[in-house]
Amino acid sequence: MPPALSEQCVREVLDAVPPVIWFMRRQMRRHRGQLSLVQFRVLVRLAREPAASLSAVAEHLGASLPTVSRLVSTMVGRGLLAREAGEADRRRVCLTITPQGQAVLDLARKETQRQMQQKLASLSPSQQATLIEAMDLLKGIFGTFADPPPEACGAPSAACKPEPTLAD
Repeated sequence: MPPALSEQCVREVLDAVPPVIWFMRRQMRRHRGQLSLVQFRVLVRLAREPAASLSAVAEHLGASLPTVSRLVSTMVGRGLLAREAGEADRRRVCLTITPQGQAVLDLARKETQRQMQQKLASLSPSQQATLIEAMDLLKGIFGTFADPPPEACGAPSAACKPEPTLAD
């Protein structure tokens, strides 16, 4: 690809992608139920990266470990998250999303998809096919969320097992 065409391609992607992301974020946030925005961000992170460490979530949020620990405790108490201790290092906490937490995300995604479908319905079938091709190209270059993330707990998530409770 000639440099001028390559530069134009980059400009077009940089101009087009952020507004699409902003639209999706607005829709997801509108349908997050009774969760705070920070709680919702925790669910999104854990859906993308199962068995993330408390430290990884704190880094993602830009918050301190004590703050995130309190936030996670609240979410565990509400049945949205589960906390597990790492098998290799029991001090390391792995977080996973529960079915109840996943249901909140699923509803937000479903509503976001519905809103996007309404927006994209104005495109002709040919334009929709072109958009699908373009998205396939971008996924081929940059990957997808389905690509396996690096293990956050220092071991495969199967190495994390439930933290003992007082009843144990």
